[in-house]
Amino acid sequence: MDTIIVDMTLDPTRRFSSRVDAYVRCRPSYPDALLDLLERECNLGAGAAIADIGCGTGLLAQLFLARGCEVHGVEPNPEMREAGCRFLAAEPRFHSVEGRAEATGLGAASVEFVTAGQAFHWFDPEPARAEFRRILKLGGWVVLVWNERRMESGFMAEYETLIERYAPEKSRIDPEAIARFLGVGALPAVRFDNQQQLDAEGLRGRLMSSSYAPQPGTAESAELLAQVDELFARYRRQGLVTILYDTHVFRSRLG
Repeated sequence: MDTIIVDMTLDPTRRFSSRVDAYVRCRPSYPDALLDLLERECNLGAGAAIADIGCGTGLLAQLFLARGCEVHGVEPNPEMREAGCRFLAAEPRFHSVEGRAEATGLGAASVEFVTAGQAFHWFDPEPARAEFRRILKLGGWVVLVWNERRMESGFMAEYETLIERYAPEKSRIDPEAIARFLGVGALPAVRFDNQQQLDAEGLRGRLMSSSYAPQPGTAESAELLAQVDELFARYRRQGLVTILYDTHVFRSRLG
Protein backbone atom coordinates (compact mmCIF):
# COMPACT_ATOMS: atom_id res chain seq x y z
CA MET A 1 0.00 0.00 0.00
CA ASP A 2 1.38 3.43 -0.96
CA THR A 3 2.26 5.96 1.68
CA ILE A 4 -0.41 8.59 2.22
CA ILE A 5 0.87 12.15 1.86
CA VAL A 6 -0.76 14.72 4.13
CA ASP A 7 -0.42 18.44 3.44
CA MET A 8 1.62 19.87 6.31
CA THR A 9 1.87 23.39 4.86
CA LEU A 10 -1.51 24.67 5.98
CA ASP A 11 -1.53 27.86 8.03
CA PRO A 12 -2.34 26.77 11.61
CA THR A 13 -5.08 29.39 11.78
CA ARG A 14 -6.77 27.82 8.72
CA ARG A 15 -5.93 24.17 9.33
CA PHE A 16 -9.35 23.26 10.77
CA SER A 17 -11.51 25.23 8.33
CA SER A 18 -12.60 22.10 6.40
CA ARG A 19 -13.14 20.11 9.61
CA VAL A 20 -15.39 22.37 11.64
CA ASP A 21 -18.49 20.16 11.44
CA ALA A 22 -16.60 17.04 12.55
CA TYR A 23 -14.90 19.03 15.32
CA VAL A 24 -18.22 20.33 16.66
CA ARG A 25 -19.86 16.89 16.68
CA CYS A 26 -17.04 14.56 17.59
CA ARG A 27 -14.31 16.12 19.71
CA PRO A 28 -14.19 15.15 23.40
CA SER A 29 -14.78 17.63 26.19
CA TYR A 30 -12.81 17.72 29.44
CA PRO A 31 -13.63 16.20 32.85
CA ASP A 32 -15.31 18.32 35.52
CA ALA A 33 -12.42 17.35 37.78
CA LEU A 34 -10.35 19.92 35.87
CA LEU A 35 -12.59 22.75 37.11
CA ASP A 36 -12.66 21.28 40.62
CA LEU A 37 -8.85 21.37 40.63
CA LEU A 38 -8.78 25.03 39.58
CA GLU A 39 -11.34 25.93 42.24
CA ARG A 40 -9.25 24.24 44.95
CA GLU A 41 -5.77 25.33 43.92
CA CYS A 42 -6.13 28.44 41.77
CA ASN A 43 -9.08 30.25 43.37
CA LEU A 44 -11.36 29.84 40.36
CA GLY A 45 -14.84 31.08 41.18
CA ALA A 46 -18.05 32.39 39.68
CA GLY A 47 -17.48 35.71 37.98
CA ALA A 48 -13.84 35.02 37.13
CA ALA A 49 -12.78 36.47 33.76
CA ILE A 50 -11.28 33.84 31.45
CA ALA A 51 -9.40 34.35 28.19
CA ASP A 52 -9.78 31.02 26.38
CA ILE A 53 -7.12 31.12 23.64
CA GLY A 54 -7.74 29.02 20.55
CA CYS A 55 -11.30 28.69 21.81
CA GLY A 56 -12.41 26.85 18.69
CA THR A 57 -15.94 25.51 18.99
CA GLY A 58 -16.14 26.30 22.72
CA LEU A 59 -15.67 22.92 24.43
CA LEU A 60 -13.44 24.23 27.21
CA ALA A 61 -15.25 27.57 27.41
CA GLN A 62 -18.52 25.74 28.05
CA LEU A 63 -17.15 24.23 31.28
CA PHE A 64 -16.09 27.62 32.66
CA LEU A 65 -19.43 29.15 31.71
CA ALA A 66 -21.21 26.39 33.62
CA ARG A 67 -19.29 27.52 36.73
CA GLY A 68 -20.46 31.12 36.32
CA CYS A 69 -17.31 32.53 34.72
CA GLU A 70 -17.10 35.28 32.10
CA VAL A 71 -15.32 33.82 29.05
CA HIS A 72 -13.62 35.70 26.22
CA GLY A 73 -13.17 33.10 23.48
CA VAL A 74 -10.17 34.18 21.39
CA GLU A 75 -10.05 32.37 18.04
CA PRO A 76 -8.26 33.27 14.77
CA ASN A 77 -10.13 30.87 12.46
CA PRO A 78 -13.41 32.43 11.25
CA GLU A 79 -15.20 29.11 10.66
CA MET A 80 -14.28 27.79 14.09
CA ARG A 81 -15.19 31.11 15.70
CA GLU A 82 -18.61 31.07 14.04
CA ALA A 83 -19.18 27.48 15.22
CA GLY A 84 -18.29 28.50 18.77
CA CYS A 85 -20.75 31.38 18.62
CA ARG A 86 -23.52 29.01 17.52
CA PHE A 87 -22.65 26.43 20.17
CA LEU A 88 -22.65 29.01 22.97
CA ALA A 89 -25.36 31.31 21.60
CA ALA A 90 -27.47 30.95 24.75
CA GLU A 91 -24.59 32.00 27.03
CA PRO A 92 -24.66 35.77 27.75
CA ARG A 93 -21.29 35.52 29.54
CA PHE A 94 -19.52 34.29 26.40
CA HIS A 95 -17.77 36.89 24.25
CA SER A 96 -16.28 35.84 20.92
CA VAL A 97 -13.04 37.62 20.03
CA GLU A 98 -11.16 37.60 16.73
CA GLY A 99 -7.55 37.27 17.81
CA ARG A 100 -4.68 34.92 18.46
CA ALA A 101 -2.33 33.98 21.29
CA GLU A 102 0.24 36.57 20.29
CA ALA A 103 -2.31 39.39 19.89
CA THR A 104 -5.57 38.67 21.72
CA GLY A 105 -7.15 42.10 21.38
CA LEU A 106 -8.04 42.04 25.10
CA GLY A 107 -7.28 44.82 27.53
CA ALA A 108 -4.29 44.91 29.85
CA ALA A 109 -4.82 43.23 33.24
CA SER A 110 -8.35 42.21 32.20
CA VAL A 111 -8.55 38.49 33.08
CA GLU A 112 -7.78 36.18 36.00
CA PHE A 113 -7.14 33.10 33.84
CA VAL A 114 -5.69 32.41 30.40
CA THR A 115 -6.62 28.92 29.22
CA ALA A 116 -5.82 26.82 26.16
CA GLY A 117 -7.36 23.43 25.34
CA GLN A 118 -5.57 21.45 22.62
CA ALA A 119 -4.05 24.71 21.35
CA PHE A 120 -0.77 25.70 23.02
CA HIS A 121 1.35 23.79 20.48
CA TRP A 122 0.17 26.22 17.76
CA PHE A 123 1.40 29.31 19.67
CA ASP A 124 4.60 31.26 19.11
CA PRO A 125 5.86 30.91 22.70
CA GLU A 126 7.76 34.14 23.38
CA PRO A 127 5.22 36.67 22.04
CA ALA A 128 2.36 34.58 23.44
CA ARG A 129 3.94 34.61 26.90
CA ALA A 130 4.39 38.38 26.73
CA GLU A 131 0.75 38.79 25.65
CA PHE A 132 -0.53 36.55 28.42
CA ARG A 133 1.42 38.50 31.03
CA ARG A 134 -0.07 41.70 29.60
CA ILE A 135 -3.71 40.61 29.80
CA LEU A 136 -3.48 38.76 33.14
CA LYS A 137 -4.25 40.50 36.40
CA LEU A 138 -1.66 40.35 39.15
CA GLY A 139 -1.51 36.76 40.38
CA GLY A 140 -3.39 35.46 37.33
CA TRP A 141 -3.02 31.92 36.06
CA VAL A 142 -2.21 30.24 32.75
CA VAL A 143 -3.83 26.80 32.35
CA LEU A 144 -2.84 24.50 29.46
CA VAL A 145 -4.94 21.38 28.84
CA TRP A 146 -4.70 18.42 26.47
CA ASN A 147 -6.68 15.25 25.91
CA GLU A 148 -4.19 12.57 24.85
CA ARG A 149 -5.37 9.16 23.66
CA ARG A 150 -4.44 6.34 26.01
CA MET A 151 -2.22 3.61 24.62
CA GLU A 152 -3.94 0.29 25.37
CA SER A 153 -4.42 -3.03 23.60
CA GLY A 154 -7.45 -3.95 21.52
CA PHE A 155 -9.57 -1.17 20.01
CA MET A 156 -7.30 1.67 21.16
CA ALA A 157 -4.20 0.01 19.65
CA GLU A 158 -5.91 -0.58 16.30
CA TYR A 159 -7.36 2.94 16.26
CA GLU A 160 -3.84 4.28 16.85
CA THR A 161 -2.53 2.20 13.94
CA LEU A 162 -5.09 3.84 11.64
CA ILE A 163 -3.99 7.29 12.79
CA GLU A 164 -0.33 6.46 12.24
CA ARG A 165 -1.13 5.20 8.75
CA TYR A 166 -3.44 7.95 7.51
CA ALA A 167 -3.16 10.93 9.87
CA PRO A 168 0.33 10.78 11.39
CA GLU A 169 0.77 13.02 14.40
CA LYS A 170 2.97 13.19 17.46
CA SER A 171 2.13 14.06 21.02
CA ARG A 172 1.34 17.74 21.38
CA ILE A 173 2.78 17.79 24.88
CA ASP A 174 6.39 18.99 24.99
CA PRO A 175 7.31 19.09 28.70
CA GLU A 176 10.44 21.17 28.13
CA ALA A 177 8.64 23.80 26.05
CA ILE A 178 5.81 23.94 28.59
CA ALA A 179 8.27 24.31 31.49
CA ARG A 180 10.06 27.18 29.74
CA PHE A 181 6.76 28.88 29.00
CA LEU A 182 5.22 28.52 32.46
CA GLY A 183 8.40 29.40 34.35
CA VAL A 184 9.13 29.02 38.06
CA GLY A 185 5.50 29.54 39.09
CA ALA A 186 4.36 26.25 37.56
CA LEU A 187 2.61 23.71 39.78
CA PRO A 188 3.12 19.97 39.24
CA ALA A 189 1.24 18.61 36.22
CA VAL A 190 -1.98 16.71 36.91
CA ARG A 191 -3.62 13.90 34.92
CA PHE A 192 -7.31 12.94 34.90
CA ASP A 193 -9.13 10.00 33.31
CA ASN A 194 -11.43 10.92 30.45
CA GLN A 195 -13.40 8.99 27.84
CA GLN A 196 -15.69 9.41 24.88
CA GLN A 197 -18.36 7.01 23.64
CA LEU A 198 -19.13 7.18 19.93
CA ASP A 199 -21.45 5.53 17.44
CA ALA A 200 -20.28 4.64 13.93
CA GLU A 201 -20.77 8.15 12.53
CA GLY A 202 -19.18 9.68 15.60
CA LEU A 203 -16.05 7.54 15.24
CA ARG A 204 -15.77 8.60 11.60
CA GLY A 205 -16.09 12.24 12.59
CA ARG A 206 -13.64 11.96 15.48
CA LEU A 207 -10.90 10.70 13.21
CA MET A 208 -11.67 13.14 10.41
CA SER A 209 -11.58 16.07 12.87
CA SER A 210 -7.82 15.60 13.15
CA SER A 211 -5.91 18.38 11.43
CA TYR A 212 -3.62 15.78 9.84
CA ALA A 213 -6.33 13.48 8.45
CA PRO A 214 -6.77 13.33 4.64
CA GLN A 215 -8.99 16.09 3.33
CA PRO A 216 -12.69 15.15 3.12
CA GLY A 217 -13.78 13.96 -0.33
CA THR A 218 -10.39 12.53 -1.35
CA ALA A 219 -9.63 8.91 -2.21
CA GLU A 220 -7.44 8.67 0.88
CA SER A 221 -10.32 9.88 3.04
CA ALA A 222 -12.68 7.26 1.57
CA GLU A 223 -10.11 4.52 2.18
CA LEU A 224 -9.63 5.64 5.78
CA LEU A 225 -13.36 5.76 6.48
CA ALA A 226 -13.85 2.25 5.12
CA GLN A 227 -11.25 0.96 7.59
CA VAL A 228 -12.83 2.98 10.41
CA ASP A 229 -16.18 1.31 9.68
CA GLU A 230 -14.56 -2.14 9.77
CA LEU A 231 -12.86 -1.33 13.08
CA PHE A 232 -16.13 -0.11 14.58
CA ALA A 233 -17.97 -3.26 13.46
CA ARG A 234 -15.48 -5.49 15.28
CA TYR A 235 -15.32 -3.57 18.56
CA ARG A 236 -18.78 -2.04 19.04
CA ARG A 237 -20.70 -2.87 22.18
CA GLN A 238 -24.39 -1.92 22.21
CA GLY A 239 -23.71 0.25 19.16
CA LEU A 240 -20.82 2.22 20.68
CA VAL A 241 -17.04 2.20 21.04
CA THR A 242 -15.10 3.99 23.78
CA ILE A 243 -12.01 6.14 23.21
CA LEU A 244 -9.94 6.49 26.37
CA TYR A 245 -7.98 9.66 27.13
CA ASP A 246 -5.60 11.05 29.69
CA THR A 247 -6.41 14.73 30.33
CA HIS A 248 -3.17 16.55 31.19
CA VAL A 249 -3.29 19.89 33.02
CA PHE A 250 -0.42 22.35 33.37
CA ARG A 251 -0.80 25.62 35.30
CA SER A 252 1.30 28.53 36.47
CA ARG A 253 0.78 31.88 38.16
CA LEU A 254 2.15 33.85 35.22
CA GLY A 255 0.36 37.14 35.81
